[in-house]
Amino acid sequence: MSSTSSLDRTDLARLVDHTLLKPEATSADVAALIAEAIALGTYSVCVSPSVLPVIVPAGSDLKLATVCGFPSGKHHSAIKAAEASRAVRDGAHEVDMVIDLGAAKAGDFASVQADIAAVRDAVPHPTVLKVIIESAALSDDEIVGTCRAAEAAGADFVKTSTGFHPTGGATVHAVSLMAATVGGRLGIKASGGIRTAHAALEMVAAGATRLGLSGTAAVLDGLDGLDGSGSVAAGPGAGY
Repeated sequence: MSSTSSLDRTDLARLVDHTLLKPEATSADVAALIAEAIALGTYSVCVSPSVLPVIVPAGSDLKLATVCGFPSGKHHSAIKAAEASRAVRDGAHEVDMVIDLGAAKAGDFASVQADIAAVRDAVPHPTVLKVIIESAALSDDEIVGTCRAAEAAGADFVKTSTGFHPTGGATVHAVSLMAATVGGRLGIKASGGIRTAHAALEMVAAGATRLGLSGTAAVLDGLDGLDGSGSVAAGPGAGY
């Protein structure tokens, strides 16, 4: 991967799933999200499955991502699979599924793999399947085991977080460990608590190939406050 110092606003935007998963989101909020994503040049929007299908203006290459088993992951695999399949029929190009975190904590990676495989079978390629592992709630060994289970089940990405778990969101350490585990064979999505350009670039430097952001405009605007090395430029109001 190229140095993060070579990432300009356009490059960084193309790594972003512009996200709105708040339960109170309205159809007007989703329409505004799509308009903003197109204006910012993000790769996709990520929305709740119940708001699909949505209208993307003709001529846009914006992708549609959604979630399943969200946010707890404590759903039967068949329910996750059905939810994912319905979302794809409703226009989703990508599905971010939540694992059964309890199975991972118990070291039952065979069950984790089976859960992911059920969703993969329901949404075969070219649908992109991302697996949310809730990394802040896992030990390093549990992160590694879960990433290996995701790869064995045919996932395309492993993703740090839902953004809703009390243990927290993405960390540089977790992203680095996930990237080392999958060795470039899967993508890495860093999501949860990434609110500054500095944090976004740190995640990319650690191995993230996709970013889940809700405050995308602020992150992209923050690139103006960084020096050429990707570090925060000194001066009043740098704020990072």
